[in-house]
Amino acid sequence: MDRTFPSLLARMQELKDLQGVIGLATWDQETYMPAKADEARAHQLSTLQGIHHERLVDPRLGEVLAWAAEQPELGEDPRAMVRVLTHERDRAVRVPQALVKALAEAQSRALVAWRQARKEKRFALFQPALARILELRREQADAYGHDGERYDALLEGYEPGMRVARLTPVLTALRDALIPMVAAIAAAPRKVPELLAGRRFEAEAQWRFTLKLLEAMGFDLEAGRQDRSIHPFTGGTHPRDVRLTTRIDEANPLNALFSTIHEAGHGLYEQGFSEPHYRTPLAAAPSMGLHESQSRLWENVVGRSLAFWEHFHPALKEAFPQALAGVDVGGFHAAVNRVTPSFIRTEADEVTYNLHIVLRYEMELLLIHDELPLEDVPAAWNERMQRYLGVTPPDDVEGVLQDIHWAWGEFGYFPTYSLGNLYSASLYRAAERALPDLTDRIRRGELLPLTDWLRTHIHSQGFRLPAEELIRQVTGQGLTDVDFLQYLRGKYSALYGTSL
Repeated sequence: MDRTFPSLLARMQELKDLQGVIGLATWDQETYMPAKADEARAHQLSTLQGIHHERLVDPRLGEVLAWAAEQPELGEDPRAMVRVLTHERDRAVRVPQALVKALAEAQSRALVAWRQARKEKRFALFQPALARILELRREQADAYGHDGERYDALLEGYEPGMRVARLTPVLTALRDALIPMVAAIAAAPRKVPELLAGRRFEAEAQWRFTLKLLEAMGFDLEAGRQDRSIHPFTGGTHPRDVRLTTRIDEANPLNALFSTIHEAGHGLYEQGFSEPHYRTPLAAAPSMGLHESQSRLWENVVGRSLAFWEHFHPALKEAFPQALAGVDVGGFHAAVNRVTPSFIRTEADEVTYNLHIVLRYEMELLLIHDELPLEDVPAAWNERMQRYLGVTPPDDVEGVLQDIHWAWGEFGYFPTYSLGNLYSASLYRAAERALPDLTDRIRRGELLPLTDWLRTHIHSQGFRLPAEELIRQVTGQGLTDVDFLQYLRGKYSALYGTSL
């Protein structure tokens, strides 16, 4: 590498291209890959990730990045590229290769143990593997470096710049506001019946409807595609090759409808990066929380709104005339917003969902701090579920073993879901201020004005700014629960006929 920005840019593009190929191989692994290809794909991904890591930690790259950081003539975007790649590289070089390998081995063993523990509904079978994962993640946090709070070093990998001291007061206040809200809804005089149970929604008709939703939202199907997978996700190789997946269940159309809307929110973000940023570190969201804000904004704030279904319900009823017989738009809107405390996070409504996240965040802090004996984890989990949601899981599968994230070693990831919810409400309020007739446009099925606004203010900015700084620039304030709680109170007070 020469000490020139074009030489540095070429390395950035190479690294981005490798990430794209890794993304494509991973997407294929979850969609079309033959079952017997598991071992071959594992080797291929390991090789590709190894090449990416070697190119990233190359000492010469570090030298050129340090040189570039001292060049005052670089423009704003090149300086941002240098900042982002330097941060990524610094974290990568701090972790010894032996620890990387140990973590990979521990994760493989933990996945096997987690699956067996779920099969037998016994957390104890997962406990030794989790102990090893925690030991290594604490070691990794120390290798990254921190100011005395190990969890900060892990959180940094998903939410750069966020710290426990900043996050805990926000999530604690959110928890303390939501617990009485859930209780008030449970005691409300108006009840929302389950209207969709026992009905059949033909799979191909669901598929065709999801494609209409993608088109209405502005997802470019010539620069992306939608497929099916067990667990919906967004992946791909490039802003012009974005892959979405959805899940279709003939007994429950909400899976497909809201999975598509949710993943399209992610996909619009990926397609919306500025073209000059393609194949550079700036073609990325500055945090997982900000990326999640896009999916949550579309899925919940827009997709579960009455205005949205006032437009789309007639078309949905035309697609499923028998299944939706007798279900008017008001009943359907109420059904998709039904609040029912549940054991499973991924099935939670938007009022109770963040309580699942706060519970996990609190448990993760205790585990990383080594302040909770592992044998006590299921009981501690169940106690919080009862205290926060009023339900106690019947077994470990519907309790502490429900998510795969701890087997993957992803400590620090869960809080980004709540950050996404909080950011989504603030962004939507800012969009309403900029587009005073936004609700009427959504009622007419005109979703592109919102897509365009998000593209201008969020998507095209890429990783120019840290997440909270970008939110503050767009909304006038940083991370807060005020907009989110106001949104919930307004919506669910009307639905349940009670003051929240």
